[in-house]
Amino acid sequence: MTSPRPGDVLYTATMKIKTDKQSTICVHAGVEPDATHQAIMTPIFQTSTYVQDYPGEPKTFDYARAGNPTRDALEQSLAALEGANYGISFASGLAAVQAVAQLLLPGSHVLVCDDVYGGSGRLFRKLFAQYDIEFDFVDMTVSADELESYFKANTSMVWLETPTNPLLKIIDIGMVSAAARAAGALVVVDNTFASPIFQSPLALGADVVMHSVTKYIGGHSDIVGGSLMLSDESLHEKLRFIQFAAGAISAPMDCFLLLRSIKTLSIRMQAHQQNALRLAQALESMPDFVEVIYPGLSSHPQHQLATQQMRGFSGIVSVRLQGDFERVAKFMQKLQVFSLAESLGGVESLINHPETMTHASVPEELRKTLGISSNLLRFSVGIEDADDLIDDVRQALAKL
Repeated sequence: MTSPRPGDVLYTATMKIKTDKQSTICVHAGVEPDATHQAIMTPIFQTSTYVQDYPGEPKTFDYARAGNPTRDALEQSLAALEGANYGISFASGLAAVQAVAQLLLPGSHVLVCDDVYGGSGRLFRKLFAQYDIEFDFVDMTVSADELESYFKANTSMVWLETPTNPLLKIIDIGMVSAAARAAGALVVVDNTFASPIFQSPLALGADVVMHSVTKYIGGHSDIVGGSLMLSDESLHEKLRFIQFAAGAISAPMDCFLLLRSIKTLSIRMQAHQQNALRLAQALESMPDFVEVIYPGLSSHPQHQLATQQMRGFSGIVSVRLQGDFERVAKFMQKLQVFSLAESLGGVESLINHPETMTHASVPEELRKTLGISSNLLRFSVGIEDADDLIDDVRQALAKL
């Protein structure tokens, strides 16, 4: 697979080493030896305030909500990952989503991809819809003409995921961005499933990239966090003010752990993808699974688009298992290597039941329309041995 366009991962001023290679960016971006002791790892500045030599004239920061050296390093690293000018970190992925939504004014219209993370949809429907903001959840895998028909005179933002959660639909970022630009609307891409290693939405025309860094960027199931990456200075100033004023900041220890995790992001993502492809191919040969959904399979309806838009297919595989909910639940309970849990993107493999777990807040009618049904399962494929993962599925099926 080739990159969507030359130079989609950019050298940034936060690195002394000039490179467009993601593995090098992951190790070095935003990180320099400590100026006092030359420690190679970024120190944890666990402080709430800073001493000032003169009233109103702090040396760098005055209060930790406004700034922290550990968080600065993380934000520089996050920006480099997406080839952006700016990175902004938050206490959770949904805090990052909320910050973007706070850009909206009453009377705004927002287009959201219909198959979207349940928490994002819940935030839009239950919270921001109260403020005279209209959200339309639409299929964005349609043609350019049909996509353009969704826009209204007051459409100010388009929110999309690709691959989507949990059905792994692939949305053409370039096509959506062109339509939104013509309508004067911002495009925000939740790039959590692909990670910066496998997809660069800014290079394809998006305005803002969002990540739940809880997932692949954190990668070890021990951090909750979110991030926004972008290059527009004016938009950055607005979002930076929201981060400061609303206060959903990342804690210094979490920033330190994320900086640690980013160093191995590139090699972890390759392992996730290799295992996911092996598992998906094996699942296709098992008659118990009536459908296997993975962008890396030629059977995926948008496999060609995924190949053009992405540099890899990541580590999520969704399937439909034959039988009723009781059979599906029993299968999940019989798994031994896969753990039954929400979330994704950690080094350990997880199994999730979207209908009752991550997407329980999605309106029932929409769940039915999308096909988020009782037999739909979502595998988050970890970095264990692929043979052990495949054998785990087989032994669980044998016990049904």
